[in-house]
Amino acid sequence: MKAETLRIATFNTELTREGPGLLLRDIQTGEDRQVEAAAEVIARAGPDVILLAGFDYDLDGAALGAFAERIAAHGAGYPHRFALRPNTGWASGIDLDGDGRLGGPGDGQGFGRFAGEGGMAVLSRLPVDASSVKDYSEFLWRDLPGTLIGGADLSREAAAVQRLSTTGHWAVPVLLSDGRPLTLLAFHATPPVFDGPEDRNGRRNHDETAFWLRLIDGDLPFAPPAAPWAILGDANLDPVDGDGRTEALDAMLSDHRLQDPAPSSAGAVSAAAVQGGANVGQRGDPSFDTTDWRDAPGPGNLRVDYVLPSADLRIRDAGVWWPPEGESGAETAAAASRHRLVWVDIELP
Repeated sequence: MKAETLRIATFNTELTREGPGLLLRDIQTGEDRQVEAAAEVIARAGPDVILLAGFDYDLDGAALGAFAERIAAHGAGYPHRFALRPNTGWASGIDLDGDGRLGGPGDGQGFGRFAGEGGMAVLSRLPVDASSVKDYSEFLWRDLPGTLIGGADLSREAAAVQRLSTTGHWAVPVLLSDGRPLTLLAFHATPPVFDGPEDRNGRRNHDETAFWLRLIDGDLPFAPPAAPWAILGDANLDPVDGDGRTEALDAMLSDHRLQDPAPSSAGAVSAAAVQGGANVGQRGDPSFDTTDWRDAPGPGNLRVDYVLPSADLRIRDAGVWWPPEGESGAETAAAASRHRLVWVDIELP
């Protein structure tokens, strides 16, 4: 019997707008350049299941449904759609960021100008077992074993309510053709910058990645995920370049229970070669980059988006959808997002 092969992908679409309902408006016009480019990228990459990051959430999933229709117009259908309310913009009711004011974007459980800004969503050709989804997004930062919250300079009141997840940590099972689940362990961590000497965001970013290791280890009040599974999303951290605390990411990339297929692209190599600027001092292999952050004094192009399958899955191929400049699709990729779609082809056991 022929083995079943699936393409799993993650893509930070950066489809966020300045207020609720504005993304839906832009999608429905069918004329928004970024929306159409993002839809085309997904259709051309052709994943069977994809995690979207940086996608504004609404309660009825109207924007997600409308976006799926735009992808279908470019030739790829995703009948199964799933999203939960993210922590971004979720009002805490207290002065979380310590600026002396209430109700600002920094006072949400995750930074956000409105509830649902920059959430996550799953589009799939496979059925989503919504009844078995596990949402860990309410887990408190202070409760993570080995947490770095102690040096983050949070008030006692803030530490008592601050959730670990900036956007969310989800376990989303999709059902394979034989009825078995493949669980997507999805997250989108905070950038490890935009703070002060206390390194609050750097500490939280580290711990958002460390959460998956603690879950797999069985050190949390949740059952470890049953294989097969894949960790995927935007860790907002490069293992070599840029800012941030890489210890948890390094541990995850080297953990024997998962695999790092190290997706690469020729487009990332050519981009780093011609951009100069912030990329000149980079130490990592530019072929692994997943973001086009060329502008100095920024961090330069980095690898921050990951698909990490469990060790029982056989990897057939992997890549970053980043065509070299001048080739078909390069302008579309640039118009869609500063991030590039990352995909991994797996063979199921």
